[in-house]
This record gives sequence, C-alpha cells and structure tokens, in this order.
Amino acid sequence: MNIIRYPKREQWAEICRRPHLDTTQLQQTVGNVLADVKARGDQAVIDYEKQFDHCTLTSLAVTEQEIEEAEQQVGPDLKAAIMMAHENIYKFHASQKFEGHQVETRPGVVCWQKSVAIEKVGLYIPGGTAPLFSTVLMLATPAKIAGCKEIVLCTPPNREGHINPAILVAARVAGVSRIFKAGGVQAIGAMAYGTESVPKVFKIFGPGNQYVMAAKQQVSLGDAAIDMPAGPSEVCVLADETANPAFVAADLLSQAEHGIDSQVLLVTTSEQTLTQVQQEVDHQLTVLPRKEIAEKALENSRMVLVGSTEEMMMLSNAYAPEHLIIQTRDYDQMANQVVNAGSVFLGPYACESAGDYASGTNHTLPTHGYATTYSGVNLDSYCRKITFQHLTEEGIRQIGHAVELMAEAEQLDAHKNAMTIRINSL
Repeated sequence: MNIIRYPKREQWAEICRRPHLDTTQLQQTVGNVLADVKARGDQAVIDYEKQFDHCTLTSLAVTEQEIEEAEQQVGPDLKAAIMMAHENIYKFHASQKFEGHQVETRPGVVCWQKSVAIEKVGLYIPGGTAPLFSTVLMLATPAKIAGCKEIVLCTPPNREGHINPAILVAARVAGVSRIFKAGGVQAIGAMAYGTESVPKVFKIFGPGNQYVMAAKQQVSLGDAAIDMPAGPSEVCVLADETANPAFVAADLLSQAEHGIDSQVLLVTTSEQTLTQVQQEVDHQLTVLPRKEIAEKALENSRMVLVGSTEEMMMLSNAYAPEHLIIQTRDYDQMANQVVNAGSVFLGPYACESAGDYASGTNHTLPTHGYATTYSGVNLDSYCRKITFQHLTEEGIRQIGHAVELMAEAEQLDAHKNAMTIRINSL
C-alpha cells in the first residue's frame, strides 16, 4: 500500500482518486450484445452463454426440480445462516415502511402521498470469482416487503449449466418469483427488453463487472431504471492509537479480496497504528486463498497519516466511501460528522463483513464517490411515491386567484382558464 504522511489539502484529490477504468472500447461491444438480445431474444442469450460462460443451454429458466436439488446440496449450517441473515435483513427493511399523512395546506386543500411498489424488478447476481448468494437476500428481501409483483433473477451458470445451490436456496427463502441462467451483458439486456422466456422488468438491481455496469447504464437511457451507477468496491477505515491493528488489517483485506480493481484506504492519526497495520496486512495476506487478487487491489490503495481526528473525518467525507469503518476512541461522536458514506461501521467489533452478510443493513451501496448523491439500496428503492390532492370550493377560494396570477405570468393561458372556470362556477 502507498503511504502518505501529513498530506496538504491540494493532495487530497489524488488521495481520493479511484482506479481509472477506460470503458471506451467496451461500450461498443456492450451495445452490440444488447442490440442482438433485443433482436433475437432467448437465442441470442443462449449463444452468448456459450461464448462467454462456456455453457451449452437448451433453455434459460431454472426448474422447480433444480431448486429442490439445490435444497439437498446446501448443508444445514449454511442454510441456518442464510435463514438468520434473511430474518435480520427483513426486520431492518420492514422498519422502513412509509406511512403517508394527509396535510391541509390551506382550508379546503388537502395533499398526501402513497407509496406504491414497482411491479416488476430484475435482480442481477454475479457468479464469477465469487457466487454472491448474500446479494440475493439483500435485493430480493426488500423487493418482497415492498410488494413487487414479479421479482426476476438472472445469474450465470457454470460450465455444466448449473446455478450455485446457495444462490437458489437464498432465492427461495427471499421470495424470488423466477430464476434464469444468464450472466453478463446478455442478462441485463434480457431483463431490460424482455425475451420469450425472461419478462421485461421496470428496474434492474445488482452489482457486476465493468461490462455489466456499462450495460446497466446503457439500458437506463430508455428501457429500464437501475439502482445506481456503480464501480469497484471500496472501504475507508479511520483509526486512532486505540484501534486494534489486526482488526484494521483484516477489514482492509476483506475488501481488497473482492477484485483487483477494488480499493482500500486507511486514514490514521497514529504513526504506530500505521506501522502495525502495515505489518498485520503483510502477515494476514500470506494465508489468503485470494492473495493475488488482494495484492493487486493493494497496489491501488493508500495509508494516510494526518494530524487530527477532524482532518481524518474531513478526508473521509471528501473520499465519500462505499463502506466507512470508524475504529477510534470517540467513534460515536465521529459518527455524527459523517456526511458522505454508503454504510458506516462503528467501533472495533463492527466489521464490514457483518453488514455484508447478516447484521440486517443492505450491502448494495454507492461506490466511486457516488455516496455524495446516492443512497444504498433500501425499501424506497423498490417503491414510487404517488401524490394526491383534493380541493373543495373553499380550497378554490383560498388558492384560486394565486394560481391565476402565476399561470398568467408564465403566459400559460389554458392553465389560468382551468382555474378561472372553476372560480366562476362558485
């Protein structure tokens, strides 16, 4: 990891810089695949599965028999862990239910909102270097709570045409409606446009590689909404002299093993903590099965020594991390100063892994600095707010003339007339 001591403010932009991905070349490839899926439907998806996932399929839908077989293949301990995680995720997201209230803005003028679920949503679950069955729980559980009528899941099969059994079990637990064997760009296209097998959805959720992200962004221009723009995963750890170096190193490495384009950032006020964390990273790295991936990620990563906790917090807010871990003596006070972050983990025992799997919060979060403007996935991600208003004769008397004046000032005479004709009827 790159070490930076007491940087000046003009260096912060470089510290906050993410690994650059040049997507110029892949945009055309993604566009061609999407166009082909739109034109040829199932057959195009099947052809691309053979080309990219090296899998020969005759149909895309996962059968009930395959789900039953998966139930037998997942051990009781893992199944119990999935059930517990689902229970916690359900409890946390159910607490976010919206309750609308009628507001009388003027006598006879009543306004209110109603929350309505998006009817059809699509979930993309990567199945490459790590089968993310936890993401099934994170995405499908709030969709079910919200009341989405159709929850469609796409995930790539292995070379034998099978889906990871834990993904299928998690899908059943969380209430997924239909599951399809499709990965990459072709899966995004199938859900955005609809094929003979895959229903068209109104909004697509889920992480993926740079091709999947580019596909999501392209279809969002007119065919389906998406959860958020996203890039490689990241974590920022704030640590003072009281932090446990082994804990901090473990948190940094748990993020670094996601992918070679992931990034980790340590900001500390203690030279001793910096040195000890660096030693722990080197020690723990040697036994990681995904050591080579983590090493590549660490090349894009930084350890920064600053002069005060105030500066530590300011740098974190400038970075706007996807995950923020605060291991300091006054973590509860520092939490009040968080402005930009996807999900925050407080104290020595709140590791990112807890939120990734089973604490109850959602792990689908804004990356690449988008935490300045986007929230992570939550219950509202699956809903729309519809506004209502009701006016009585008294309401017309209260606001009618103001409406006439404003419409006239904007030179929208038909707007004015719609109110004038009602005023004259009183």
